[in-house]
Amino acid sequence: MDMPSAQQAIACNKDAWDQSADLHKTTDTWAALSSKVGAADFSCLDPTITGLLQEVGVAGKDVVQLCCNNGREALSLFSLGARSVVGVDQSRAFLEQARELAGASPHNPEFIESDIHHLPEQVHGRFDIALLTIGVLGWMPDVGLFMRHVASTLKPGGTLVMYETHPFLEVFDPRAQNPLLPANSYFQREPFVLQESIVYEGQGEVAGPTSYWYVHTLGEVVSAAIDAQLQISHLHEYAHSNREELYDKYEHLPAQIPLCFTLTATKRPASSGGLRDSPE
Repeated sequence: MDMPSAQQAIACNKDAWDQSADLHKTTDTWAALSSKVGAADFSCLDPTITGLLQEVGVAGKDVVQLCCNNGREALSLFSLGARSVVGVDQSRAFLEQARELAGASPHNPEFIESDIHHLPEQVHGRFDIALLTIGVLGWMPDVGLFMRHVASTLKPGGTLVMYETHPFLEVFDPRAQNPLLPANSYFQREPFVLQESIVYEGQGEVAGPTSYWYVHTLGEVVSAAIDAQLQISHLHEYAHSNREELYDKYEHLPAQIPLCFTLTATKRPASSGGLRDSPE
C-alpha cells in the first residue's frame, strides 16, 4: 500500500475526527461532562497531570492546550487558577462540542480552529504554558516539525507540559489472541492505517474513514523537544495506563512495562532564524 504524504495524512485524520464526533456525544463520558462542567472547580484531569501542573504553576498564567478535542481538559485548567485558557484543534465538530461545554461552564476559554501546522499569528509567543495530553503525538507525521510549532506558542521562558501514552505500548496489540506477545516494531516508520471510527469507550470497532497513526519513539520525542529549543527539566515514566480501557490489561503485570510518561520543557530565548523559514 502506498503511504500518504504528511499533508494527505493530516487531512485524512481531520476528516476522521470530524466524522467520529457524533459518536462521542452518545457516551457515558459526555453525559457525565455535561452534568458536571457547570461547577467552578470542575476538572477531569487525573492526579498525575494535576500534580504536575500544580508543580509547574498554572495559577495566574496564560495557558494553551494544543489539540484540545472537546475542551474538557482546557476547561479543567481554570480549577488550577489559570488566568486565561485557549484551546486549539483542527476538528470543527469537536470544537462545537467544546463551545457547548463552555456554554454550560462559568468560565470563558477561547477556542481556535486550526491545524497545528498552520497556527494563526494570534497564538505565537503568547503563552506561559502549552499543554499536550493523551493521544496527540500519534496523529503527527513529523514529530520534529510538530514540536517546533508547539514551541512557537510559548513566550521565552514558557513551559511545555506533556502527558502522553508511552510509545512502547505500540509494540503490543491489545486485541490479539496473546496481547502480551510483541506484535509491532518499536521502530516502525510507516504509520498504522486505521479504518474505524475514533472512539475511546468500549472495545467494539465501528467502521469509519481511513486515518493514520504514527509511532514516535521516546528518544525521538525528547530529541524533537531539544531541537525546538526546549530545555527538558522533567521526564518521568509510569506503570499506569492513561489510554482507553482496552489497555488496562497491561497494568499490574509481574514484569511491568511503561504505559505513559510526563515531560516538561522550557523555551529558551529566541535565536537567529526561525520556524517560519522552515519547510512545511
